[in-house]
Amino acid sequence: MSYTTLIGAAELQALQAEGTPLVLLDCSFELTDTTAGARAYAAGHLPGAHYAHLDADLSGAKTGRNGRHPLPTREAFAATAGRWGIAPGVQVVTYDNQGAPYAARAWWLLRWLGHDAVAVLDGGLAAWQSAGGALSTAAQATMPQPPYPAAAPAMPTVDADRLLAQLADVQILDARNAERYRGEVEPLDAVAGHIPGATLRFFKDNLGPDGRFKPAVQLRAEFEGLVVPARPVVQQCGSGVTACHNLLAMAHAGLGLSTLYPGSWSEWCCDPQRPVARG
Repeated sequence: MSYTTLIGAAELQALQAEGTPLVLLDCSFELTDTTAGARAYAAGHLPGAHYAHLDADLSGAKTGRNGRHPLPTREAFAATAGRWGIAPGVQVVTYDNQGAPYAARAWWLLRWLGHDAVAVLDGGLAAWQSAGGALSTAAQATMPQPPYPAAAPAMPTVDADRLLAQLADVQILDARNAERYRGEVEPLDAVAGHIPGATLRFFKDNLGPDGRFKPAVQLRAEFEGLVVPARPVVQQCGSGVTACHNLLAMAHAGLGLSTLYPGSWSEWCCDPQRPVARG
């Protein structure tokens, strides 16, 4: 059996005990200190895990108009996946120590390549340690595979122009916190506010007090209270990262795969011709 949304620490430990081939990715990161994740990885990570850096590995080149964390090209990310030793059928587990937003980005990118056997470690590093898991400070040596044989994109996306044309026909969920959504503060982007018609769903609302995802039945009820099943759902946030958390939560709840707007607010607000809502 493969895991495709979430995996618990005990389940991961069972796979390791069985000798199941695994690739582990530590995706820890901080937006305000882009070296913090690598330092945390060096201080202690799951044994055998590679470090996946949000800017260097999980994002592409910025142009100034395509957002703060644009998607890498599929060719570039296929090569990155191969460098980590990911091949079709190999179970991948991603995690971080911030509640899974960066792990969810890696999950989404691998699903985008067509790799189904990828799951986020529920509860991240803390859950691993609570389950008695050891940490390592050794960097993981790579045994590179060829670039991942990517097929047609398996995860839907929408660009800014198409989203603007479809605002009346889609439901947008914004994964940022309430203050940024309302436009009261904006610590990262040039303009404050949100895309007109977007509904707030702060990504941390997917988690319980223990840092693990809420039960699937609870997530399903919460998202069904926000969206109408008959209308397409578009996920966005500040730069296309935490939006993947909501997308993962909905998938885990059995609500299917919604569409990601990769550029998100950081791309949307760089064009003064696009409408902005506040409040």
